[in-house]
Amino acid sequence: MTALNKELKDRVVLVTGASRNIGRAIACALAEAGADVVVHAAQDQQAASETVRLVEQAGAKALLVMGDLSDPATAPRIIKEIITRFGRLDMLVNNAAVRPETSFAEMTYADWRQVMSVCLDAAFLTTHAALDTLQQSDRACIINIGGLTGHTGAANRVHVIAAKSGIVGFTKALAHELSAQGITVNCISPGLIDTLRADGTSPHHHASIKNLVGRRGQPQEVAAMVVYLCSLPARYITGQTIHVNGGAYLP
Repeated sequence: MTALNKELKDRVVLVTGASRNIGRAIACALAEAGADVVVHAAQDQQAASETVRLVEQAGAKALLVMGDLSDPATAPRIIKEIITRFGRLDMLVNNAAVRPETSFAEMTYADWRQVMSVCLDAAFLTTHAALDTLQQSDRACIINIGGLTGHTGAANRVHVIAAKSGIVGFTKALAHELSAQGITVNCISPGLIDTLRADGTSPHHHASIKNLVGRRGQPQEVAAMVVYLCSLPARYITGQTIHVNGGAYLP
């Protein structure tokens, strides 16, 4: 996908969990399409700063915001920072997530709540804090990043799968509620994507490839769908879960 001829010029987008991998690719793709990008990270400021550098290298303005989005005080603070810097917010990409693996028998309630707070609560809190500002845009959209296992299930990830399934329901409900304000809400569900952990290892290095394409996807391929959903030609799409998985799951 091209950058849609800078169609997103003068738009401002907040991408949560943008320090590396899919989040970084989304931030960079939006910058290449002309948007100014707010880069959020919870902890790794060094990695997030590299994302900022890449966004600016693409010719866009960038703002780095740090914080734990599962803390109810964080998102309102971030939105205030965005308004102070840019005076607007047009698009929100809820990408922040964690994906630990633990058997259900060994999973504690603290484990469960930690995943829910980052994957699902944070999406609620960020969207809620951003809503008034998004309503002032003529092209507002919300994109939630889900996951393949939220539809297929998997062992040792009950908390992650429950949270990602919740993101799908969250998307559908918001699409109904926000359509009158002209806000589109969609979910992108990536399949097996070639990503790296903070330590440089791949979480998928033992995973067999079971899709029609026969390879892992690239973060840029997920990012391309985000850019499309932010574009004018996608204004007729809302309430949908779009699967970017190489044919691993055919709903």
